Amino acid sequence: MAKRRGTKGSANNSDANLGFEQKLWAAADKMRGHMDAAEYKHVALGLIFLKYISDAFEERRRFLFREMDDPKSDYYVTEEQAKYETSEERDEYTGHNVFWVPEPARWSSLQKQAKHPKIGQFIDDAMLAIEKENPTLKGVLPKNYARPDLDKRRLGELIDLIGTITMVDPTQSKDILGRVYEYFLARFAAAEGKAGGEFYTPSCIVRLLVEMIEPYKGRVFDPCCGSGGMFVQSERFVEAHGGRRDDISIYGQESNPTTWRLCKMNLAIRSIEGNIGPHHGDSFHNDLHLDLKADYILANPPFNVSDWGGDRLREDRRWKYGPPPVGNANYGWVQHFVHHLAPNGIAGFVLANGSMSSNTGGEGDIRKAIVEADLVDCMIALPGQLFYTTGIPVCLWFLCRNKADGKGSGGQRLRDRHGETLFIDARKMGALIDRVHRELTDDDIQRIAGTYHVWRSSTETLAEMKKKPYDDIPGFCKSAKTEEIEEHGYVLTPGRYVGVEALEEDDEPFEEKMARLTKTLDEQFKESAKLEKAIRANLKGLGYGK
Repeated sequence: MAKRRGTKGSANNSDANLGFEQKLWAAADKMRGHMDAAEYKHVALGLIFLKYISDAFEERRRFLFREMDDPKSDYYVTEEQAKYETSEERDEYTGHNVFWVPEPARWSSLQKQAKHPKIGQFIDDAMLAIEKENPTLKGVLPKNYARPDLDKRRLGELIDLIGTITMVDPTQSKDILGRVYEYFLARFAAAEGKAGGEFYTPSCIVRLLVEMIEPYKGRVFDPCCGSGGMFVQSERFVEAHGGRRDDISIYGQESNPTTWRLCKMNLAIRSIEGNIGPHHGDSFHNDLHLDLKADYILANPPFNVSDWGGDRLREDRRWKYGPPPVGNANYGWVQHFVHHLAPNGIAGFVLANGSMSSNTGGEGDIRKAIVEADLVDCMIALPGQLFYTTGIPVCLWFLCRNKADGKGSGGQRLRDRHGETLFIDARKMGALIDRVHRELTDDDIQRIAGTYHVWRSSTETLAEMKKKPYDDIPGFCKSAKTEEIEEHGYVLTPGRYVGVEALEEDDEPFEEKMARLTKTLDEQFKESAKLEKAIRANLKGLGYGK
């Protein structure tokens, strides 16, 4: 390519910086009242994906095929170069992680036909054309916009509204649409309530899991990956700590076909390569990564699933610590994770609180065997109201194959933790973001993860980090020996171990405190008498009372 000089950049759009997500939510909201959230989610997200890859294509195209708009500029190309530049060379796009978008599928072409009664068919054709030109998207994009029950007039309005938003801004990172996807997934989960949104794990929980296990380098696996949030946060962690994206390899599996496609789209818009299988699949009955041994497992499996087909897997090789009950898949997931862990691997996952203490169907025996195998590294009790889709209290499990001293994933030295488990009670943490939903704050995440890292670090590492050795904090954290866990019947609820939070010291002498409190009480009694007198007078004036 000829070197370009004196050319102008593309137009900016402030929506990419302010109110971007809200405007897109308003676009999706146009479909409200005509279909439920579970349906219009896919209508809106599919169009947003199409708009994004079209904008990315056009941005790259402008860079490659700009026309000189200033005769006096020093921009110059030879006739041969000009001829080359007017031929759309696919490699100039795909080589820069930009999807090839054929002309009829570009947003500009579709928007011109937004008012056409066959706009739904045009969109379906565009999706098919994009899949044909980009094999990695084959079978991924939604192609049901032509269905009769989808209001084509409102679909056209949705296209016009989305068309006003520039999704690719050279001044922004490529993660703009990734941010929008997260926003949408959260909002749709809230809109659907407990009936849907099982694919969405609140980002604060994902961030905590990632900060705890620190996936710097190696194989990251999520066998119930939903929309891919664990992978996205793992990539962010690596980049934030100076690593490269190709330092980690991503593997995943998802049983819901619609959610599997959402994950493929979510990874595609972030240019994240990952092996989530050639199709959706049930991890219990169709394990698509049979021989995988992962360095890191991050997961949020569906809670307390009763119809998981456990009766057909009674002799499965994964049940090293005992067959999980047919009526609850929780300990099936736990052992599936353990089965796929590498010799030095670590797993962090979300489960319902009941998993820490239940004895139903042999779960207590399985938990005892896992504890005695010295796999449980850390247990965290979380506050309520974190999930949009369930009110069930949840906890985080961290299982570690090797607790011996050695190097952590970030290069720090770890101490020998054999026979020890860290318990953290974080139930009082978090901040309400509305009347019914809570989020862990950045400070909360850093305090929890920091406590874990100090607990497992060697004294040499702590000296380098200039941090004090770990200490139990009543009401918050406790390092317990396996013998103590045995005394508690192998129950792993942190509240059993951390004790009660220490009260702040009060150095006010008892006599002075009693005098002060008595005086305050006398004043309150007097105020109470005045109020009683006033209320009785008002009642008497209304003809009531004596």
